[in-house]
Amino acid sequence: MYQKIVVPVDLEHADKIDNALRAAAALSRLWSAEVVYLAVHGSAPDRVASSPEKFEVELDMFAREQAEAHDVERYTSCVVPSVDVAVELDDKLLEAIDDLGADLVVMASHVPGVPDRLHLLSSNAAKIVRQSSVSVFVVR
Repeated sequence: MYQKIVVPVDLEHADKIDNALRAAAALSRLWSAEVVYLAVHGSAPDRVASSPEKFEVELDMFAREQAEAHDVERYTSCVVPSVDVAVELDDKLLEAIDDLGADLVVMASHVPGVPDRLHLLSSNAAKIVRQSSVSVFVVR
């Protein structure tokens, strides 16, 4: 049914997306689908890597570790460059989902809290669900 599953990844918060990673792996095994671990990253150094090139290496290593841990046969990693990740994240994800030819997105949702009730945080998953041309599975 699905051939390419995209999993948006924030390596700074990789510990919070385990359920989505397991769900994507299970769906990948079920349909023999490729999993694409997708990250949007700026050029500024962060806690994960000091340069875009090192970030690419980190994401590739993360993808390999996830594939081995969850028995995913076909996988790849993809870094989308951004001038301002906070501003461009959703649009860059949507563009990459289309460019990659994905037919399913499996993404994590954050646990709602006070900022959500005060409408201080926007929901990346909600925007992807509303605007993506493919199915989106949001996992909490």
